[in-house]
Amino acid sequence: MTRALYPGTFDPITNGHVDLIHRASRLFDEIVIAVAASKRKGSFFTLAERTRLVRESVKDVDNARVVSFKGLLADEFATHKVDVVIRGLRAVSDFEYELMMALMNRKLNKRFETAFLMPSEQYVYLHSSLVREVVALGGDVSHLVPPPVLAAFRAKRRANG
Repeated sequence: MTRALYPGTFDPITNGHVDLIHRASRLFDEIVIAVAASKRKGSFFTLAERTRLVRESVKDVDNARVVSFKGLLADEFATHKVDVVIRGLRAVSDFEYELMMALMNRKLNKRFETAFLMPSEQYVYLHSSLVREVVALGGDVSHLVPPPVLAAFRAKRRANG
């Protein structure tokens, strides 16, 4: 049985993330989606909100489960006894950062392996921070995020006036 871990802050989860999860679910027997506490202050959604939104957005993926974590990715890898970590690469600019992270995690856990997946073409440009910026400026993100995220953005907008 092959088990993969797909970590991220998912602030918010986008259609690009969901696409990658669906594709990875066909490659691995189980995929653990690990929602990380934000390293920076001021995330748009709380860890609990992000975890709920991820869970709602991938509820149709039978071999996926969603967890949250606050520590090191290398520790989360060991906790869930997975075989590989999945990371998405949108562009060459992502590769350098992801390579450094993969090598550091391998230093922390010698079993740590990383598999890089490219997004589907229609999601190459998509990034959570761009989605947040479009929302902040009043733009429509309905084609960029799953329905639960769109509803959460609208609810926050109503709550904030």
